[in-house]
Amino acid sequence: MEQAAKPVDRQRPMYMAVWRWHFYAGIFFAPFLIILALSGAVYLFKPQIESALYGHLYEVDKIGGKRLPLVELTERVKEQYPHYPIVSVTLEKEAKRTVKIGMMDKGEMVFAFVNPYTGKIQGTLRADENWTEIAKKIHSELLIGGTLANRFVELAACWGFVLLVTGLYLWWPRQSFSVFGTFWPRWRAKKRLAWRDWHAVTGIWMSGGILLLIVTGMPWTGIMGEAINQVATATNTGYPPFAFSFGPKPESKVTKEVAQDVPWATEQLPVPSVHGRNTTSLSLDDVYAIAEEKKVKKPFTISLPQGPKGVFTVATSKTKPWDNATLHIDQYSGRVLSDVRFSDYGALAKAITIGIAFHEGRLFGLANQLINLVFCLGLIFLAVSGWVMWRKRKPKGLGAPARVRDPQTVKTVWGGMIAAAIVMPLFALSLLFIWLFDRLIVPRVPKLREFLAA
Repeated sequence: MEQAAKPVDRQRPMYMAVWRWHFYAGIFFAPFLIILALSGAVYLFKPQIESALYGHLYEVDKIGGKRLPLVELTERVKEQYPHYPIVSVTLEKEAKRTVKIGMMDKGEMVFAFVNPYTGKIQGTLRADENWTEIAKKIHSELLIGGTLANRFVELAACWGFVLLVTGLYLWWPRQSFSVFGTFWPRWRAKKRLAWRDWHAVTGIWMSGGILLLIVTGMPWTGIMGEAINQVATATNTGYPPFAFSFGPKPESKVTKEVAQDVPWATEQLPVPSVHGRNTTSLSLDDVYAIAEEKKVKKPFTISLPQGPKGVFTVATSKTKPWDNATLHIDQYSGRVLSDVRFSDYGALAKAITIGIAFHEGRLFGLANQLINLVFCLGLIFLAVSGWVMWRKRKPKGLGAPARVRDPQTVKTVWGGMIAAAIVMPLFALSLLFIWLFDRLIVPRVPKLREFLAA
């Protein structure tokens, strides 16, 4: 009588199939995940970095006397930079901070920092020369910018999710359980086995946090982020309909197109148009008084109206999530046309807002920053250790795990991939490309087939 196959032998086709996906995802996307982790780690410490680099712009030498009106501060900026139209004014909560006045120079933001007590302009800083903003652009657009770069970042994040899930499957003990090599590395292990232990153990301890960073970063992506926004709108879990005190939803611009520092949940909030009979617009000090009366917490930004039908927008998104506020104010009458706070958000918008604050390291202060830094470093180590293990095998060609021929295994694995693709649209497109490449190109190119170990 033929001896029954051991459980580990029956599981081997599935193990090899999952390993193959894990391998390819790591080879092609781990380098980009390293870039995202490094740039994200830098942006986490934005307050500390900017304070060290730009403290001479951000802080006044001496606090004293009465603060000058915002109108006077902006007039001084206009005098010195007459060709740069002013678009925004940002006020910080600390008394020692300067007032940041945003200007446009050929489509690029330039900020002037003004002492609110003396009116002295302490200097300017272009947004594209701010080191933390450069890190942010690398993180979201690989520095080169544009839609294609943003989509590639999103795709890398999607495949990062696949790397984590397949890695957890490969880590799962199959024959006998041992703490060492599973939850703790074997200290006496040598060479590739030692790297395997550190890779696997780091993965199991870090996977939850890394997954949380990936998920909380998705709302900013082009395709997945738009899908999330559509779900929030369709299920009434985003911004509430009653936020529009000016009446039915107008066909006009959305808030992120006309204002700065806008919370994610109100980026798509329609902007009302005004039809005032007055010819004189409110002053910035009038708008500031309205924001104070409405108890908008600093730091907040006042974005100026775009044209005679535009509105003032007061927004704050860099504080704790529950302090979020977005106000649209009639530039002539001062009537608050729309006032949306965190308490007005739907359930999904609240969850995403809290997730974004965690992702940026500002949900619970320095501890949040340090925790996220550990996750970023863990992701970098996983990518590097995976590469080391690959090179220690000294493979011929790419050295990918052999293709699994078992039909049931192939169906199961592809079923899991398709399930993930339903949630991540861009990932679905990449799967279609892989399938076409595997079916139409690889079989027709022997050298490529040999290189890929197909």
